[in-house]
Amino acid sequence: MASESPIAQVPDPSVDYDDDLIYQQQDDDDGFEQDAIPQILKLDLRGVRMELDRDTLVSLPESLLIAMFPNGLILGRQDDYADDDYDRQAGDSQQRHPSANQQQRQFTSNDEDPVSTTPSSSSSSSGSAGQPLTHDDDMVTDDDDFQVTYVDFDPVCLEYVLRYYRKAQQMSMEAQQKRLHEQHPDDDSINDPIHNSPAYYPLLDKQPIIVLREELEYFCVPTKKNLSVPDMASLKLQCGQFLRQRDEIFAALQKSIARENNLAEQHLIDMLCDAGFSRNDRWGHRALEPTRTCIISMGLVLLKTTGPDNHMATAQKLLLFWRKPARKCWWDGNSEEINGQTVRLWARRTWTLELALL
Repeated sequence: MASESPIAQVPDPSVDYDDDLIYQQQDDDDGFEQDAIPQILKLDLRGVRMELDRDTLVSLPESLLIAMFPNGLILGRQDDYADDDYDRQAGDSQQRHPSANQQQRQFTSNDEDPVSTTPSSSSSSSGSAGQPLTHDDDMVTDDDDFQVTYVDFDPVCLEYVLRYYRKAQQMSMEAQQKRLHEQHPDDDSINDPIHNSPAYYPLLDKQPIIVLREELEYFCVPTKKNLSVPDMASLKLQCGQFLRQRDEIFAALQKSIARENNLAEQHLIDMLCDAGFSRNDRWGHRALEPTRTCIISMGLVLLKTTGPDNHMATAQKLLLFWRKPARKCWWDGNSEEINGQTVRLWARRTWTLELALL
């Protein structure tokens, strides 16, 4: 008995399926896929307006995109993606009370866009792929607000990544021009077996970047008891500032290695330092998260593929982390003097390692 399930059915090779949509190969330039994400995205990152083009967005590290869009990319309200019930109710209300409806829209727009009423936010800058949107009330329209996607992410961190991307692209272009200028017709280096390795192909025309991100959640245990809520909040902030100033990348992991003699962690540090980091490197970006006892740090470095040492073996290992972020988590605790009192500081550090190709 033949199965009616499309999963179990096997196509008959003697039948022409050209007219069957299931067996037709769809064109890569599908209109829906192209229009699913607009060419220019308008983002609002904690009050800072930024325009980011689609190509730059998809080239960002996976770990960064997950942090920016933990629930997926939900674009701002579009005209063709409006709620029919909402539009119908809004239309009826506008016909009955046009002036009141306009006032309500103005009030809602101000609530959804607090930046327009905050003068200090008007001087914020945008990323590499776009221009900052104006914060002037006269220039911001309702249609613009519908197109804006609100993102709970630090704009300074994103600007740091975009700035490093620009630097990496510039260095990659200069290296390619230099390589073409120095290459001779009788150069047999391309026939080297390591150049013919499949793992080497992405390194020929792409600029690899090592992306290391740390999420540090800290917990304060003061020796003094019965602290008031404002005093405890102030103590948490001071502890966060204390930890933020300790910005050496490998310092905490080195202490964990010395305490537990973990060879795997030592191998991780050796691999990262051989690939481009330095043992005394500091985080390129390190900042406290608002309303959270958490510190986010980012470190980016160009992957070494040439030099006196054999960096290609390490580079091939790190290619395994391309679009596949790996995480490592550990705890550490220390007693520190904060504002004249002894505080037990517990820190939960989560590292995310990834390789990005430009």
